[in-house]
Amino acid sequence: MRRREFITLLGGAAAWVSPAGAQEPRRVIGFLGSSSSDTFPGAMAAFVRGLKDTGFIEGNNINIEWRWAEGQYNRLPSLASELVSRGVAVIVAWDAPAASAAKAATKTIPIVFVTGADPVKTGLVDSFSRPGGNLTGVFVLVSMLGPKCLELLRELLPSISTIALLVNPSNPNVVDAPETEAAANAIGRRLEVLKASTERDLEAAFTTMVRRQAGALIVMPDPLFFVRRAQLIALAARYAVPTLYPIREFTENGGLMSYGVNLSRDLNEQAGTYTGKILRGAKPADLPVQQSIRLELVINLKTAKALGLTIPPTLLARADDVIE
Repeated sequence: MRRREFITLLGGAAAWVSPAGAQEPRRVIGFLGSSSSDTFPGAMAAFVRGLKDTGFIEGNNINIEWRWAEGQYNRLPSLASELVSRGVAVIVAWDAPAASAAKAATKTIPIVFVTGADPVKTGLVDSFSRPGGNLTGVFVLVSMLGPKCLELLRELLPSISTIALLVNPSNPNVVDAPETEAAANAIGRRLEVLKASTERDLEAAFTTMVRRQAGALIVMPDPLFFVRRAQLIALAARYAVPTLYPIREFTENGGLMSYGVNLSRDLNEQAGTYTGKILRGAKPADLPVQQSIRLELVINLKTAKALGLTIPPTLLARADDVIE
């Protein structure tokens, strides 16, 4: 080999090795949610921590494309298609409607979901232990707590005869209103199901609830309600309606009580960890769906006082957190 040819070949090899040795190319994660970016900052931070635990840091060796529907489910299909067209390595779907939209958009890109609707019943996966297909994730026990919420309200307000239940009819994954209604009948209470799918509907729902003389309200988990939680808390205060919410963020911001999972805790870290494992080569079909079953009761005593309510000592004793 001539000297000039050898030098040329050596220079080409150096040019090929240098970029790979200097820095691993960034992978792109698509994040799809039905709510908004500022709804659960703690949950998003937990997700990023889970990624970091598997060696992935945003802005270092990964980028995250964030897509939020702001409570408008009709935007999800186009947002999911946009992420698919970007060629993302993984899609993280942060609620049941987002997971359904992501599944419809791709059969090949891995999807990690965090959902409050049973992923088997809603058709996201074949089973918890063997998900099959390109989806796996975390099942958050939030959409099947209606009967337990009824018990808590009966303990707080034993004399009320009618309890309202607020649901979003646009959410295809609201599955337990019938179970809650059956539980209400079993304890001798009447359940009024109120429906709201827009910001304007929320005001109308409270007007209807007062007209039907409901003594308390249960707010079902839904991305629209999470986005509009300040409005819901204000309406409950204006109409002086004792209200039980699905997550602690409501109670921390002035709601009376909440019962459900802590969305900022380990379940979102698990979603981040699963995403990192898939980026390392794991297949969704080989990762069992995780289940979060730790529930917490949070009570706001300041709000109770404003409503003229005395929280029973037995209920206070069961609370995981009391806000004074």
